[in-house]
Amino acid sequence: MILLNTIFYTLFIFAMGYYFITNLQWYSYKLNRVLFHHTKTWWHFVYFLVPFSLYAFVDGMSDYGFVVVIIYSAALYFWYKGLDKPLVFTGRVKRFFAIMLLFAVFIAVVFKHFAVVLPLFLAYFVSLFIEKMLFNGFKVKAQKKIEAMENLIVVGITASYGKTSIKNYVEHLLKAKYKTYATPRSVNTLGGVMKDINDDLPADTEVYVVEMGARGEGDIEEISTFVNPHYIVVGKIGPAHIEYFKTMENIRNTKMEILKTNRLKEAWIHESARVKPEPNVHTFGSKENLDIRTKEAAPGYIIEDVEATLESTSFTLNGVHYSASILGAFNAMNLAAAVLVAKELGLSDEQIQKGLSTLKSVDHRLQRIDAGGKVILDDSFNGNIDGMMASFDLASTYEGRKVVITPGLVEVDDALNVQVAQRANEVFDLVVVTGDLNYAIFKDNVDVDKLVKLATKGEMEAMLIEQTRPGDLILFANDAPSFV
Repeated sequence: MILLNTIFYTLFIFAMGYYFITNLQWYSYKLNRVLFHHTKTWWHFVYFLVPFSLYAFVDGMSDYGFVVVIIYSAALYFWYKGLDKPLVFTGRVKRFFAIMLLFAVFIAVVFKHFAVVLPLFLAYFVSLFIEKMLFNGFKVKAQKKIEAMENLIVVGITASYGKTSIKNYVEHLLKAKYKTYATPRSVNTLGGVMKDINDDLPADTEVYVVEMGARGEGDIEEISTFVNPHYIVVGKIGPAHIEYFKTMENIRNTKMEILKTNRLKEAWIHESARVKPEPNVHTFGSKENLDIRTKEAAPGYIIEDVEATLESTSFTLNGVHYSASILGAFNAMNLAAAVLVAKELGLSDEQIQKGLSTLKSVDHRLQRIDAGGKVILDDSFNGNIDGMMASFDLASTYEGRKVVITPGLVEVDDALNVQVAQRANEVFDLVVVTGDLNYAIFKDNVDVDKLVKLATKGEMEAMLIEQTRPGDLILFANDAPSFV
């Protein structure tokens, strides 16, 4: 019986560890975020506290411990099956499990106690120390590599909204003249940038476009002081991740950390940052959106005559007309930022226009897909109020039946989701809400006959077959993972 209980003890501690490290991976291995910013804190009770309490209550090594383990394992399996972002077994995760097992064995042998939580948390803190040591080694290696590329031009990009799009647009335009490389996908942390430099940055790169993101003060400063960009773009600043920053002023201050580089040549800052222009720091934006309460001068670069259709977006920037097959009026600002960088780095208007003509939309950011007689707008990676409202406006130009599928906005005030729900009610014939996070808000602001709730994404395919038909426009607006 002791052998059997030992096997079940091992299974239990690994199951608890799986739940623990999965949540940590989702939240960048920040324990405070798992504990205080998790949108489904009830999971911690159901899949951690209650199972541990029951296991301790019956004494895991007693004749009844295996019953708790079997029930918990089954519950955790169904939890795992419902995830759309399961645990990725990185080197860090493997080291965590190995350390956890070593502590469990040590405590069991030395203290004759089959502990669960203690080896788990000891593994967390020891792995933090190990990862910090490894991190410092990777940082030195990346620093040496980037310093050895003496002629490398670095372009830094940040924003609350659209930084990945701006990065991709800049990279695409500059390829007409330079060997250009950009950080992949949404890689925008110091660790991600370091890994990118060490593993993938080609040695013959002439322009490196680096995206910089933040969840707290100092996040962007550490990236900017590491890569020291020559050229900087700060796009639209808004209440993204306001849960972490608390105030808009904190968000602006954090985004402006990107200017902490010792080799700045030119910077273009969106008017929403409310900075005063300097000889090498320029503002850009639209006249009508300038906050006149600040009594600041008009932006140095004016974006006008914005026209957005289901085919393209066009705009005028300081008297020159540009057009691209990119959807969404908000993208005029992102495209304009890319044009400003391209012009500064010596591209002609002819080269820029040619580049814009071949520019493709960023995957899952107002990407149009025509399939089965339906027009699908995939905006699932766009989770900000301005982008969502712009996608709604774009959908409103469609003459046929319109469907939106959305979880609403994440990590914002409820007031913004009220705006989203009310506008969705005005524009769409069917409003499909995924998950529980914002369903109550939509229920209060959307007509009952057009509101549908999806408890899980697994129900999506059946819903689309049942609720949509050829001729519909279907907008996927934001796509919060299942843990949100």
